Amino acid sequence: MKKVMAWVLYCLLGLIVFALLYLATDASLSRISLNKADQTSEQKTIEAYILSNGVHTDIVLPIRTADLDWTSVFPIENTKGKAQGHQFISIGWGDKGFYLNTPEWKDLTAKTALVAALGIGETALHITYYKQMQTDSLCRKINIDSTQLSILQDYIINSLDKDQVGKPIYIQTKAQYGPDDAFYEAKGAYSMFYSCNTWTNEALKKAQMPAAYWTVFDKGILRHYSY
Repeated sequence: MKKVMAWVLYCLLGLIVFALLYLATDASLSRISLNKADQTSEQKTIEAYILSNGVHTDIVLPIRTADLDWTSVFPIENTKGKAQGHQFISIGWGDKGFYLNTPEWKDLTAKTALVAALGIGETALHITYYKQMQTDSLCRKINIDSTQLSILQDYIINSLDKDQVGKPIYIQTKAQYGPDDAFYEAKGAYSMFYSCNTWTNEALKKAQMPAAYWTVFDKGILRHYSY
């Protein structure tokens, strides 16, 4: 009995030490700032946003630009509301189980959390259309140029899992969060070391936008954008 208790104690201690190291690593690496923003450039005239719900970050881009109409990639018909007149689209990547089965934290199950943490589940892109954006502590605006926009667009499209004819795979579900969102199958594996926010951060790094060296939390990204 003593051996069992000692083993349990060692396991708990190991988990505590791991959690502390995990949080300390993110706190340190997320403060290393990459790519300072230059909002004085005359070429940076395209509005983009980093949007967080307090946990998860999305990249927000204009719905239509000179080279891409996002409604041709993510049809409005796949949303509940099917409304027109949107100006922006937000795109986030994450664990499919979290997206579809955990609309609120109270809905989180041990199975969903374990599958996500171990990186053994499927992933999805969650897209939401907006008529306008309003900056606040969870929504940060940045102006970008056409090259940065193209990099972000390619990054998002390359994250999609596509069917045999190259079209995004729409996830038919009743788990939408509102009238203007939808889910699509995605590539990659979510884990405790590569979260939805890590995906966003990698996109920002590729586009030479302000980003953290590494982070799994939304604050690791938001701290590099002024409000």
